[in-house]
Amino acid sequence: MNEKHKSGFVALIGRPNVGKSTLMNSIIGQKIAITSKKPQTTRNRIQTVYTSDEGQIVFVDTPGIHKSKNKLGDYMVNVAERSLKEVDVILWLVEPTDYIGAGEQHIIEQLKKVNIPIILVVNKIDTVKREQLLGYIDTYRKEVDFAEVVPVSALKRDNTDVLVEQIMKYLPYGPAFYDEDTITDQPMRQIVAELIREKVLRSIDEEIPHGVAVTIDTMKFGKKLVDINATIICERDSHKGIIIGKGGLMLKKIGSLARPEIEDLLEQHVNLQLWVKVKKDWRDSDYLIKNFGYDAKQLEQ
Repeated sequence: MNEKHKSGFVALIGRPNVGKSTLMNSIIGQKIAITSKKPQTTRNRIQTVYTSDEGQIVFVDTPGIHKSKNKLGDYMVNVAERSLKEVDVILWLVEPTDYIGAGEQHIIEQLKKVNIPIILVVNKIDTVKREQLLGYIDTYRKEVDFAEVVPVSALKRDNTDVLVEQIMKYLPYGPAFYDEDTITDQPMRQIVAELIREKVLRSIDEEIPHGVAVTIDTMKFGKKLVDINATIICERDSHKGIIIGKGGLMLKKIGSLARPEIEDLLEQHVNLQLWVKVKKDWRDSDYLIKNFGYDAKQLEQ
């Protein structure tokens, strides 16, 4: 055992849209998990790696814990709740408020079942006055025995260095799980697909995004150019028309927003071709859920 180097797994949990992916991206310093203002953006358990001289933190970004409405929702909640039993530290992200709703109460019930250090992370502190924070923190302290409480702004990267220091305090000593150049366990094709899905989420205001998945059909690397063919999957013929847009304008917008970020990720120029297909009610199909990159077996565990 290495008595100077620490390493361990840290779960980020919280209600949808509380800023888990933004926080993880901020600490890692690179965009891995997609973000949007719409809830339930993250669907898979995403691991990213933070490495320093002191140690290595493997962050597990889970889907938001919420009341599910279909098999995909069941899968997402199952992934989030199972993650609590497989880590060394739990980060519970909350917004600065003195109201604890039904969703937070459900998370509190889950946290009371584990014997793991829990750090309360009050996110979005840039949206409230500092003198209000103590009252908000006390509201949550009455519910759970936290190892630490750290206020942050994930968006502005305020206090994230302090959060890293507090996490390190509770990690066990041991060797690194990944080499120092690794930042995620996600396949490159999956990251590209998620970047495209993010642009759909951000471009379309209707309920359609909840029924959208993206698959990478081909990804061919040339010396100067990467050719990518991707398909956006939706659940209704009417949804397909909205995603394509009049004269194909919406689809072009999605592609133009996604392309620069994919080029930054791959460090090459990209030729991105997008298509749209309808798979009716795919979120209630075990086969299609698995086919689109979500492990349907976890629904049964």
